[in-house]
Amino acid sequence: MINENFLQLSDSYLFSAIAKKVRDYKAAHPERRVISLGIGDVTQPLPQACIEAMHRAVDEMGCAETFRGYGPEQGYDFLREAIIRHDFAPRGVALDMDEVFISDGAKSDCGNIGDLFRADCTVGMTDPVYPVYVDSNVMGGRGANITYLPVTAANGFVPQVPEHHIDIIYLCYPNNPTGMVIGREELQKWVDYARREHSVILYDAAYEAYIRHADIPHTIYEIPGAKECAIELRSFSKTAGFTGIRCGCTIVPKALKASVGGREVGLNQLWNRRQCTKFNGTSYVTQRAAEAIYTPEGQEQVRRTIDYYMGNADRMRSRLAALGYEARGGEDAPYIWLRCPEDMGSWAFFDRLLNELSLVTTPGVGFGPSGEGFVRLTAFGRREDCDEAMKRMEQWNL
Repeated sequence: MINENFLQLSDSYLFSAIAKKVRDYKAAHPERRVISLGIGDVTQPLPQACIEAMHRAVDEMGCAETFRGYGPEQGYDFLREAIIRHDFAPRGVALDMDEVFISDGAKSDCGNIGDLFRADCTVGMTDPVYPVYVDSNVMGGRGANITYLPVTAANGFVPQVPEHHIDIIYLCYPNNPTGMVIGREELQKWVDYARREHSVILYDAAYEAYIRHADIPHTIYEIPGAKECAIELRSFSKTAGFTGIRCGCTIVPKALKASVGGREVGLNQLWNRRQCTKFNGTSYVTQRAAEAIYTPEGQEQVRRTIDYYMGNADRMRSRLAALGYEARGGEDAPYIWLRCPEDMGSWAFFDRLLNELSLVTTPGVGFGPSGEGFVRLTAFGRREDCDEAMKRMEQWNL
């Protein structure tokens, strides 16, 4: 017998469906240059500091005296300590080393974290939403227990705290796909709700490095009480171009407890047990590369790359606004949430942009019903491609 929950999934993952449409279009029109503003893969190379660190680590693996085999499932102390010292301590957040778990990317842990929770747990997700949250919960048997929390222009793209109980809450800020952020006051409401309801917040902070406004929190643990109710997931993929290298981290505070049969159990110890059983750790070479992000040279190089991508976002957002489009996001995140013109549907607008302009976007409805009428643009392209895409839109006779 199979896990029948898999049969409840849609036939294809959103980005697989887009890739097929693009492949078919390229096969039919080989003479046209397709520009992708769709899937959020990066285009700039790794920081030089990371490359040099990887070379040194590879050399170590070639010497018997410095060779390393299996590493700790939780990650090497040198990287965990660097994350605490640079990402959390400056923001007034104190973490113990064993609250930080190194992973092979945020996507893996977003899906795997569900191992900690029963199939009958209720789940709350913003709509539109990153598809991995939904699909992984469907796989785990919680598909019928999902409550969607609309994030629309009507509520200022800020999710409203529900009036009923929800066990597991997914929040992603800066948000994928809308590119919007959440302020301290609103985030405090969610922490207060979770503590009151004994809920768990799964906080996806994969894009925190793109925040440019000083009043926006970079971690949920800047909010009082968050350690008692929140797990935070982080990624180096978009921060430092690690999409092909794979590295991230998950923070599970020891103050986060669950009640089981009248006794308290720490989620930290459960996650540690899960990792020791199902995960052999991120490679040593990769973790040395991630550590190099925190050197002065690495910080400068990472900031330069992020500024490059956010420069793309600024240019696209301003030119789209000049054309009369409603374009949100792109200020503290590398995503622009573009309203389709003339009440056009998401896939219809996607098809027109692809077939008439050879531009690839992501249909908003693929992120949930509230995404209908929008497409997502990413700023991860090359500058010349972003400029060419905007030029095509400016010349377009819609």
